Amino acid sequence: MNEENLEAIMGLIVHAGNAKSDAMEAIQVAKKGDFSEATEKIQQAEASLVEAHHAQTGMLTKEAQGDHMTVTLLTVHSQDHLMTAIAFTDLAKEIIDLYKRV
Repeated sequence: MNEENLEAIMGLIVHAGNAKSDAMEAIQVAKKGDFSEATEKIQQAEASLVEAHHAQTGMLTKEAQGDHMTVTLLTVHSQDHLMTAIAFTDLAKEIIDLYKRV
């Protein structure tokens, strides 16, 4: 695996991890009733997801242009990490909305 692909993969993992952490923190502060902070944390999570998507889009673009990469466990892990972070962030928004109703 070349250095550029490794950087993209690690970018996916790092940014997705940051998004999931921010989403978890958003739930925790919402639980305490601080919905302003929860909103900020969700916005940070979404910004991290955008960065992760940029890394993913770069990889997909190269693939579409015929520059195929070898799929490794690390590659699969990065994609799994991103999809989990997206789902977690979406669920965090729903949980925060539920806390607002209580």
